[in-house]
Amino acid sequence: MYNEPIFLQPVFQEKIWGGDKLKTVYNYDIPSEQTGEAWVISAHPNGPSVIENGPLKGKTLKDAWELHGELFNKSADNNDAYPLLVKILDANDDLSVQVHPDDAFAREMEGVPYGKTECWYILDAKPGSELILGHHAKTKRELEQMMAGGEWEELLRRVKVRPGDFVYVPSGTIHAIGKGIVILETQQSSDTTYRVYDYDRTDADGNKRELHLEKAAAVTNVPHQIPKLKQEEVVSGDLAMTKLVENDYFGVSRWKLTGRVEQTMASEFLQVSVIEGQALLTVSDKPFEIKKGTHFILPHGIGQYELSGEAEFVVSWV
Repeated sequence: MYNEPIFLQPVFQEKIWGGDKLKTVYNYDIPSEQTGEAWVISAHPNGPSVIENGPLKGKTLKDAWELHGELFNKSADNNDAYPLLVKILDANDDLSVQVHPDDAFAREMEGVPYGKTECWYILDAKPGSELILGHHAKTKRELEQMMAGGEWEELLRRVKVRPGDFVYVPSGTIHAIGKGIVILETQQSSDTTYRVYDYDRTDADGNKRELHLEKAAAVTNVPHQIPKLKQEEVVSGDLAMTKLVENDYFGVSRWKLTGRVEQTMASEFLQVSVIEGQALLTVSDKPFEIKKGTHFILPHGIGQYELSGEAEFVVSWV
């Protein structure tokens, strides 16, 4: 059906911590200057991306997955939901401290298909920016006591980040993106979040946001483990490809293009986000201009394609 990339429109989510960088940096038509998230490759029911081109133009990625599984080499008896979700987040203020369940807990307790393991590529960060990743509790009992007592400074583990850093966040990891950071997030297709702490912020009506301490404590990994990532770079012509992570749910690489390269599809389908520069993508002698802020899927059956230009990409696959 498609012998070309599937280009997708972002879906925007307004957040109390959001800002305007999705407009000023990526030129997206955001709904307000409190826009926190662009769901750029999404088949999640809370924000499915709309296809911009080809025979399925105007349909959603969710439609394509369910009705045209051949685009993803999905077997006819596979009734699972689309497995991945890619977002750009603009943290104009600190995000709440939160944790996500694994698949088993999410299915049993929330009735949803996936838990949430995720990872972040840091697109931008003000000098001195930091995020929360993990905690210092030695036992589950200590974790629960520190959470109940509001001992957040003692409990939470803080990490400084710079543009170009990569952060892996398995399910069960307490985390929060800090003020002044913009990330590209690749994750399982889940919107299940247990809020641990929200800095006692209130909304316009003076209400604090709901916390989920019991479920959060139940799913948090204790003690915190720092994952060991084996990151490898492979150079193919003018394309340097650095594999950032590969697990049971997804693989993610950063590609840096400095000229021209021909590539052969090595996975069932590829999700591609252009994070810097501009390039020409050629499929079956048909050229497509791509630039910073463009997001697309190379569907199953493409075979070979060519890239030329000066650009950087974050690429993911199942």
